[in-house]
Amino acid sequence: MKLFDKYNRLNITATVLTFVVGSCAFYFLLRYILINQLDESLQTEQQEVTIYVSAHNALPEIISTKGQYTSYAPVAATLPVSFGNVRGGKSKEEYLREIQFTIIAGGKNYLVKVDKPLEETEDLLKVIIAVTVAMIAVILLMGYIINRIVIRRLWQPFYDTIGKVQKYHLADQDALRLAQVDVDEFSLLNRSINEMMERIKRDYDALKNFTGQAAHEMQTPLAVIRTRLDVLMQNELLLEKNAAPITDIEKAVHRLSRLYQSLLLLTKVENRQFELNEEISLDSIVAAKCNEHTEMAEAINLDMKLSLQPTTILFHQHLAEIIVSNLYNNAIRYNKPGGRVEIVLADNVLSVSNTSDHQQLDSSKLFKRFYRDGVTEEGNGLGLSIVKQICDVAGYPVSYEYSDGVHTFRIVFVRGV
Repeated sequence: MKLFDKYNRLNITATVLTFVVGSCAFYFLLRYILINQLDESLQTEQQEVTIYVSAHNALPEIISTKGQYTSYAPVAATLPVSFGNVRGGKSKEEYLREIQFTIIAGGKNYLVKVDKPLEETEDLLKVIIAVTVAMIAVILLMGYIINRIVIRRLWQPFYDTIGKVQKYHLADQDALRLAQVDVDEFSLLNRSINEMMERIKRDYDALKNFTGQAAHEMQTPLAVIRTRLDVLMQNELLLEKNAAPITDIEKAVHRLSRLYQSLLLLTKVENRQFELNEEISLDSIVAAKCNEHTEMAEAINLDMKLSLQPTTILFHQHLAEIIVSNLYNNAIRYNKPGGRVEIVLADNVLSVSNTSDHQQLDSSKLFKRFYRDGVTEEGNGLGLSIVKQICDVAGYPVSYEYSDGVHTFRIVFVRGV
């Protein structure tokens, strides 16, 4: 859940609870005030009756109106003054607020009841509550809307930073630069990320330079070793006595040479030394590479299937050949005797599938350098890493799938997919 959504959820919950509790409390408080005012009015009526009796020693004439009902009744004992809600009036169903008190008039003890309707008070209370609740609801709604807009704007620099970080690649020539903003916390975040990315960029460039220099420095020793090895292999007597060690040396030199070529290629790709605007026929490259690998496939009796649509893309001829060749090598090397390899090129998507005795590979490590999953000692573990690096630089998504013993590598030759 996003922080913004979580904040809104908590804010809405707290607002609604505050609204409900506040409305209930306001209702009871206002009701208490209005009834208290009604009781004061009834007490005024009591005082008027008391004053009249004191002056005339008799009860005043009963004059019942719509807003007040008065009644007298003789009683034997003196009762305390009390207030209460009763039903009465002309309809006998009207809610009334009543005061009862006793008074002596003409030598007799009377119970006096004065009632006033609660209906007007309740109606007034309902109107006031409705208006108040509506105002509070409007205020809360406007506050929520304004708060949402303001918070979105306040958090916009954060989302801008996240977007730039997600789009940034270390292989890019330009360093990541995040602008300073007027919010101190986000400004500190951007400044910290800028400093961190500068350190990472320096370390990455140093490592990339080391890889390129190491690959370049390997060239001369390899050339010397190959030359000396050719001389040794021309000595038939020496070759006859040391055939196995010399063969092992030749294989090791060959692997080292391939490693050198791969590292040099990776360095060039990372440094973007290839122009990717050449119009090439991808189906022709796939068909040509298939012919080149026919002998390797026939050696372990593989069934090769091709399904190609004419496809022209903007890429680099040599890099396209490397991608296709590495996928072919991978499909044949890790296949099983009597297995099959299926290559499909349609709608700018190249799929290379192969059977294998090996289970699903770890997709999180599959395209890392020198990863071989322990399935074979052949190769240098750079083939798929080169494919991934070239596709990343070119902007072509590459993916891996496994289903029912079949491994499939798929490249979409459409940028920005």
